[in-house]
Amino acid sequence: MNEMMVRQQPDVSLAAQARSEVVFTPRFDIWETEEEFVLSGYLPGVSSEGLDIQFENGVLSVWGKVTPRTENVQYWAQEYGVGDYYRTFTLGNGIDSEGITAELANGVLTVHLPKKAELRPRKISVK
Repeated sequence: MNEMMVRQQPDVSLAAQARSEVVFTPRFDIWETEEEFVLSGYLPGVSSEGLDIQFENGVLSVWGKVTPRTENVQYWAQEYGVGDYYRTFTLGNGIDSEGITAELANGVLTVHLPKKAELRPRKISVK
């Protein structure tokens, strides 16, 4: 992996205190192309309205809020845990923060982190 992606931070201790009693750490696939880094992770139960993605001081934070399926119900068994998702990624200086985009489709969040133009490979034409 390129030095621009420094580390992944799965620590949720502060997240758990701030938002929800139950916080899950989602897993992400990360890959690199010539133009960008791409992060793709599964966030079941999260809607686009329940997502909070922020980039500040080189850290990308992903929050996913999951609302309970039912309220005021006494379960006989509850095997499916419901909680929020939280994950952070520390990025290097090579990301064009103004160009970051994200989409959520079928529970899969994909975040595009474009590289700064000066760090992209450049084709040199020969005359």
